[in-house]
Amino acid sequence: MTTTHRHPAHRHDHTDAPPLVVTADDGLLADLLPLAAAADVSPVVVHDAAAALAHWSRAPVVLVGPDAAEALAAIAPEARARVYVVTRRAAPHELFRTTLALGAEQVVELPVSAGWLVELLADLTEQLPGRARVIGVVGGSGGAGATTLACALGQWAARSGPAVVIDCDPQGPGLDRMLGVERRDGFRWDALCQTTGRLSARALRDALPRSGQLGVLSWYVDGRVQSLQAFAAREALSAARRGHAVVVLDLPRTRDPLLDELAARCDDLLVATVASVVGVAGAARMRARFVDHPSAGLVVRGEAFTDDEIRRAVGLPVRARMRDQRGLSEAVDLGLGPLRSTRGPLAGAVGSLLDTGRQAA
Repeated sequence: MTTTHRHPAHRHDHTDAPPLVVTADDGLLADLLPLAAAADVSPVVVHDAAAALAHWSRAPVVLVGPDAAEALAAIAPEARARVYVVTRRAAPHELFRTTLALGAEQVVELPVSAGWLVELLADLTEQLPGRARVIGVVGGSGGAGATTLACALGQWAARSGPAVVIDCDPQGPGLDRMLGVERRDGFRWDALCQTTGRLSARALRDALPRSGQLGVLSWYVDGRVQSLQAFAAREALSAARRGHAVVVLDLPRTRDPLLDELAARCDDLLVATVASVVGVAGAARMRARFVDHPSAGLVVRGEAFTDDEIRRAVGLPVRARMRDQRGLSEAVDLGLGPLRSTRGPLAGAVGSLLDTGRQAA
């Protein structure tokens, strides 16, 4: 697959419409249609540029053959995303100029990029209505319960739709252990860091160990030094967002450019802290790290200070507050996860956090 420079384009997300193929090349169609079938999609096929205009804006993806690309560029259809020129042979320089004129994103060469194209088309059937919500959780200080909160958010979200919790801390307690899926088969970060190229939503969702509708992306605990790889983290987050309704990131307190980037990609950033002098001071330091995040807020355990006192000290609003919950450690030890029921302080806090976000959306 060869990349051109991308022109600015409006985004079209009509995932209920079929993809559009524009070509009169029977040989190209003979290659493309089996790939579409493998992705379980049925494209609309038109043979000339004028006929393509009727479907141009509605199609989630447009695949253009070299035979139609120049004529299509000449009639200047509306600028949009996800337009690709597909060729069965090495692309000549003239095709790249035509691709730029059309405003397409890339030249896709078959058969070398056949797998990539199948994953692109397969994602059309996997995307959920609307935009997945990504919630980052980070501890303001040690022992604040950030990982417990992240797991509980994932468990609550999975009651109403597909959700995934992503462990971004290789030195943490391990989300799969907390959620009772450590013995289940599935991909961990170790395997994902070995992959290259685009990761489809379906591939990620099918590969992760799951408990009901909740998927878990964590680490193998085998004594090896582990670290988060930038390309794997970005691909995993992108695929998770396309294939789930809620994505929860358990972020470590370690300062790192990649972790700060992941936090910036979150729709909500929750700083878990304890209502103590040490806890509030730690949350204030974390606030300084994420000072530019527009949707950061606090989740506070304990009642030593009022919401207003904590807000003034930290500079962030208190999104939820909870008491310590009895039986929490026992529930985790039994493999039930921290959210054993829909009642109690933890359930009340995560239910409020997720419902507030749904109303705001």
